[in-house]
Amino acid sequence: MKRSRLVLLTAVALLMSTAPALSASATPGAGAQPQLAISDPGFENGGLGWTLGPGTGVGTGNRHGGTRFLYLDAGAGKTAEQAITAPRDGSYDFSAWIGSAGTGGTYTIRRNGETVGTITLPQHPGYARYTISDVRLAAGDLLEIVFGSGSSWVNADDLMISPAASARPEVTSSDPEVAQMFAWAARKANSWVQLPGTTGPVNVDEHRTGGTGTASYAPTYWAGYANRSGYYARDMTHQLVGAHLIGLDTENETMLRSYAASATAEHKYFPVWSLNFDAGTYLSIDYRSPDDFVREVPAVFELVEKAAQAYLWTGDRRYVDDPVLWNFYRHATGQFIDLHNSAKDNGTVKVAEGTGRGIFSGAASYDEQDGDDLAEAGDTIAAEYQAYLAMAVLARGKGDTGLARTYDRRAADLKTYFNDDWSGTGSGADMVRAYTVSGTPVTGWGKENSVFMPMKQIIDPGPRNDAYLDYIQAQELGPQGSPNIESTTYLPDMFFDNNRADTAWWWMKKIYGERDTQHVNAGQGPDGDYPEVSFTLVGQTVQGLMGIAPDAAGHTVTTQSRLPTGMKWLQAADVPIGQDTVTVRHDGATKTTLTNNARHSAYRWEARFPGVHRRITVDGVRQHVRTKTVDGVTCTYATPTVRAGATVVVQVSG
Repeated sequence: MKRSRLVLLTAVALLMSTAPALSASATPGAGAQPQLAISDPGFENGGLGWTLGPGTGVGTGNRHGGTRFLYLDAGAGKTAEQAITAPRDGSYDFSAWIGSAGTGGTYTIRRNGETVGTITLPQHPGYARYTISDVRLAAGDLLEIVFGSGSSWVNADDLMISPAASARPEVTSSDPEVAQMFAWAARKANSWVQLPGTTGPVNVDEHRTGGTGTASYAPTYWAGYANRSGYYARDMTHQLVGAHLIGLDTENETMLRSYAASATAEHKYFPVWSLNFDAGTYLSIDYRSPDDFVREVPAVFELVEKAAQAYLWTGDRRYVDDPVLWNFYRHATGQFIDLHNSAKDNGTVKVAEGTGRGIFSGAASYDEQDGDDLAEAGDTIAAEYQAYLAMAVLARGKGDTGLARTYDRRAADLKTYFNDDWSGTGSGADMVRAYTVSGTPVTGWGKENSVFMPMKQIIDPGPRNDAYLDYIQAQELGPQGSPNIESTTYLPDMFFDNNRADTAWWWMKKIYGERDTQHVNAGQGPDGDYPEVSFTLVGQTVQGLMGIAPDAAGHTVTTQSRLPTGMKWLQAADVPIGQDTVTVRHDGATKTTLTNNARHSAYRWEARFPGVHRRITVDGVRQHVRTKTVDGVTCTYATPTVRAGATVVVQVSG
């Protein structure tokens, strides 16, 4: 989430239009290959490189970003197009912000004269983002981007090229809505990926639309408003699992490492809040000096938590061997807490604190409207708890079991303290969710500092947690609910993690159903054009509904059906885990099928089923019934080994 909720979204390609485009025939630095690029994607150079037919041109009125835009007058037959010779083989997504006062306009991609994708535009006068995906080009192919007129005017602006998705899970179900939702979200999420090597400006924001220079963009993706040339810690961490599922592991590692590198002693081990797409330059709107930059305490811990998640999904040794990342984890869960723990006496445990003086001095909570007077907040202490658990995972991956036990113990101690003391004795509206700088406990509705406590599972399972979930649901449905779609995207995660699949699925459907609703900020466009929406729906389908939890390095995978009432079956095919993929199908809550699509690696599969069942079979053969309690829920489970290329079915009854 961003520093200000009042920011209006301007341009995606505003970020590109202020820098000279690299044409297909351009010669970059020595030894580098030229990169596919659109000339004047934001029309700031008057349509340089575009062929503008009669009744078309570049205007200065109804622009999406920057100062100019492409217009096509009403009436059939008017076109504006650009032809580019592909400099290399590749597959790409092509996105554009488009508004149309009527129907019948078109956005088309052609390859060597043949149409490979076209979108017939609806009546939608406000700008929305349209993408034509998976366009394969060979070196020398002629690419044409064409806008056609309709019954009324058509405006276009801010074009962008993304590399096509490299991982392609497919979701099918007895409920067609979940399949449609996942397909939409996966395509939309990938449209936000930067094409590495693209030359673009840095330090662009709504006040400095031209930026302060240019840089070569690293493998990154949009995580935040598109009128700024960078990505944000809070957004990026929430998008990470969805990004992995569509193949963005390089981007995840690049972005996490950029934050780790910024958490210096000079910054008192705070990572910066946002970086430009070069993954090295701090975004100037949020960074003024080493003592004056936006920082929110929960982000420090979420970065550690998400690094562990990335490690579990990928098995990538860089997450445990890279000294920049490792030093960040240790500082974040050690020196950082020591340096920011003075306002409230927490006894033998330590709780990181904000200053209570606003986001440029260090805010205790993600709730920027309520957080100015807070020293400690529910989202911070809950995120700190998960960071300790994550550190234990990372330490085991590194082979340091002693350190892992230390962090497991810290997590357990912090959770006990939270439940016995920090959160008070009340429940629901009476549960403590923050402390002011003067030490006063704060109860009632706190948006993120309320939602994160059950989402990060720091509240002990049981009636008190159940009451708080009921309270959050009532608040979110009332007049004090989250005013923006970005905060709403946390709710499915929270309810899935607390085994309320029906409620989580209801929120997923609500978010998806409002994808065409105008965002609360007038210039944002539809809610579906906020990146966090699509990325989180991808992750919530696989990690939430399917309950897939991997350990790629350990060649293990856990599943638990979280199908909502009325969904008879759900399958996720080709889910990437490490270098392999698995296909998982749930039939209700009593039968799960797993196919190991690997060529060589076997996987140990823990198939969980909520409840105590009298019978469990693996491929029809009865097994000894085993149960365990996970996060307050008793499950029956089996642990077969699934060989490479094999399919195994586990089923319970009774």
